Amino acid sequence: MSIIIASSFIYLIVLVFLFFFQRSLLYHPNVNNYFNDKLKVDIEEVQIKTADDINLLGWFHKKDLNRFKTVVYFHGNAGKLENRIHKLNHFKDIDVNFLIISWRGFSGNSGKPTETGLYEDGKSTIDWLKNIGLSDKDIVLYGESLGTGIATHIAQNRKFAGLVLETPFTSMVDAAKKVYPYIPVGLLLKDRFENEKKIKNINIPVLVMHGEADQIVPFKMGKKIYEIANKPKYSYFTKHDNHMMEYDEKLVFALSSFIKSLN
Repeated sequence: MSIIIASSFIYLIVLVFLFFFQRSLLYHPNVNNYFNDKLKVDIEEVQIKTADDINLLGWFHKKDLNRFKTVVYFHGNAGKLENRIHKLNHFKDIDVNFLIISWRGFSGNSGKPTETGLYEDGKSTIDWLKNIGLSDKDIVLYGESLGTGIATHIAQNRKFAGLVLETPFTSMVDAAKKVYPYIPVGLLLKDRFENEKKIKNINIPVLVMHGEADQIVPFKMGKKIYEIANKPKYSYFTKHDNHMMEYDEKLVFALSSFIKSLN
């Protein structure tokens, strides 16, 4: 009996710890893996102010705002903007502008990341582009991993040019269950990012990219998002890509072809 009581007490302590420190486990602004990459595209550093008075760092690449679509890149749950240089460098070969922003609490930005806060960051980014003359039809939303949660949320019932989802999850609850199978994450989780529900409210062209070898977000989640997405929809699925998909010629071609189809 004492063993059962002790085990229950330890389990309760674990639950309390996870509840109060869950955002530290979800968001990793100081994890950086790509410091040696050199930026090969011209960018302008911009500051985007949110409705709750937080300044977000952004990199803005303007090739031709009148002729080409503008990709709004929402990155994942870890690292600075520099972590995406290896991807952004490929945009120089695509007829597209791009704006990538860093979330609150990332890249030196003030504030702390939450689901509601990141939605506000994404909305403020779109508003910033509208203030310089762009409309929904000029914008392609691009979500990477966690960023797919913000991209799908913002894309609902809007007429953006298109939506790209790289390694999307069905919901953060589903993703967390994979990591914590013995924890009632459905009861504890604050930031839920329910992509599976929201993708049904999106009626613009969608490209879903995912690798079957993904060890963080199971491939079946990305495949399910693709299956329930409304048409027109396209997929780029690979056998060997892990969570950080290889930005090789095949992926760049699939992405470029999708963007060209939106013009």
